[in-house]
Amino acid sequence: MHLVSMYYFSQVVGKKVRDSSGAVIGKLKDLIADTDYARPKVVAALLQINGKPRAVDINSVTVSKPGRKLVITCESLEPFSEEGLNTMRLGENVLDRQIVDVNVRKLVRVNDIRLAVMANGTYVIATDVGTEGFLRRLGAERMVSALLKPFGVAVPSHLILWDDVEAINFGHAGIKLKKENSSLNKLHPSDLADILEDMDRNTRLQVFSSLDTEKAADVLEEMDSEARENLLESMPTDMMADLLETMPADEVADILDDVSEEKAEELLNEMENEASSEVRELMEYEDNEVGSLMTTDYVSFKDHYTVEETLNILRETKPESDTIYYLYIVNDEGKLEATVSLRDIVVAKPETKLRDIMKTDIVYVRDIDKIDSINDIIARYNLLAVPVTDEDKSMLGMVIINDIIYNLLKSRRKRI
Repeated sequence: MHLVSMYYFSQVVGKKVRDSSGAVIGKLKDLIADTDYARPKVVAALLQINGKPRAVDINSVTVSKPGRKLVITCESLEPFSEEGLNTMRLGENVLDRQIVDVNVRKLVRVNDIRLAVMANGTYVIATDVGTEGFLRRLGAERMVSALLKPFGVAVPSHLILWDDVEAINFGHAGIKLKKENSSLNKLHPSDLADILEDMDRNTRLQVFSSLDTEKAADVLEEMDSEARENLLESMPTDMMADLLETMPADEVADILDDVSEEKAEELLNEMENEASSEVRELMEYEDNEVGSLMTTDYVSFKDHYTVEETLNILRETKPESDTIYYLYIVNDEGKLEATVSLRDIVVAKPETKLRDIMKTDIVYVRDIDKIDSINDIIARYNLLAVPVTDEDKSMLGMVIINDIIYNLLKSRRKRI
């Protein structure tokens, strides 16, 4: 007989537990792990003794392999208390739960759990999300492997190291995504949106609520309309309104266009007046008008500013990268007079006035022009953004190429 150094959860759960003399005292119902470790450390075994659950210290439990099957021995029934610890039960809170494989950016289901016995304890080192893990739990792994062997086919195996796992639904263990090193927070918003879309409604809400505000806003924009609408309906109105207030008005308008009028009005009423008024104005435009694509976040200056003053303001305000493709020069009445590229500002001398490097030959559109007119302008002049004015040439916003492309793709999907 020798102690095993590694085993799967399915190989021990539900198995008989014997005392030091070999007499059966009960069954192993579950394993309890401390989640404060980088890899969860098993600290207790939950035994079923005389029909009642009983947690015992894992140090009194050994797993050995005298033959082909594993044997579980419990030398002492010393009780174990979870009080003050962050614990989870592997069978109840991990098995069959959803996790994110952060390497492939995909939501998967845990079929089995791999444990390693080391000198200082037993740790969860990997999850098995493959067919092999599922068959192992059914007790059919050997049989299926034998049937497939003559054909040169192996049962698919897929282990994910715990370091590459992000837990989604671990019951009372909670969702801990607010920590800075959360794998989900590091995923691209588009990848995370795809993962959230695959979750059930309640889990999606829990995970989304755990994201920091900036990441949540980016993810919300990337989600498909159905999943996004479910979130808007599920989240408390005040929380969702607070989030929408941090987003550009044009993005909020696009999001609210996809929900019912009642829900949109409820959220707008909850938002600060200044933010909601800006969104309402954008929502009044027809779908085929430039104003419906326009962002009101743009960077403008007066022509007497120097390059040094301009750069200092940009450093202080830290505008989004796609809003500074071009800077706009407006007069005291807010009318568009000229444009200047960021490239021209960077290469100019600090004392240079903007009026000396700006271009007064402006290509612009009006807010009520048809969107098709922008497509032609972008293609003809090779622009990354186009300023938008009203009929009096007062600056209202800009349309960036990313929104043009997104609109074209959305229109094409609708036609298909």
